[in-house]
Amino acid sequence: MRRIAFLTRVLLVLASCSAFAALADTIEVRNATVRPTEDGLVLDADFAFELTPRLVDIVTNGVPLYFRVDFELTRRRWYWFDETTATRRLQLRLSYHALSRQYRLSTGLLSQNFSTLEEALNVLKRVRSWLVVERIVPLSGDYEAAVRMRHDTSLLPKPFQLSVLTGRELHLESPWYRFTLHSLEQAPAPVESREPRGALER
Repeated sequence: MRRIAFLTRVLLVLASCSAFAALADTIEVRNATVRPTEDGLVLDADFAFELTPRLVDIVTNGVPLYFRVDFELTRRRWYWFDETTATRRLQLRLSYHALSRQYRLSTGLLSQNFSTLEEALNVLKRVRSWLVVERIVPLSGDYEAAVRMRHDTSLLPKPFQLSVLTGRELHLESPWYRFTLHSLEQAPAPVESREPRGALER
């Protein structure tokens, strides 16, 4: 009987974890495409989600939120394990500055200010021209691409970490969105002009 009771508790815990994971999948990947450019392959993706009231409260009180976009490009091989051709990660930081009363969205050294949270989120939900595979990487044949977005709760201050473990108000994430790329090739290298500088200036 004790063994049956123990197994029952384990199954209940697993069921609750599965339900929690399902509730956390609140970001929808509406569209994702990869296109060739002179620099390599770039990703355009559209996401749909709303911040929970708790996350809105956190960011408006000066605590930044970090969102992460993950990308993978895999080449399927029937004779061996699939080959991972490229993996990339993009970090987006959403913050609020009380003195200027503006929201700021930044990635790396680039940043942009917005008057409202809605304006900042509209840009956050649209990833454009993100270089995911450099031109020097040789490509040929069919590939599977995958992209996802999630709120990186590991970068929240420590006082919020307990809430991460006990509730779902701080969790935002999408499942992997997978799509096939047929006959994928890199764009040809740009042809350098042999005209001397200033030759076209009159």
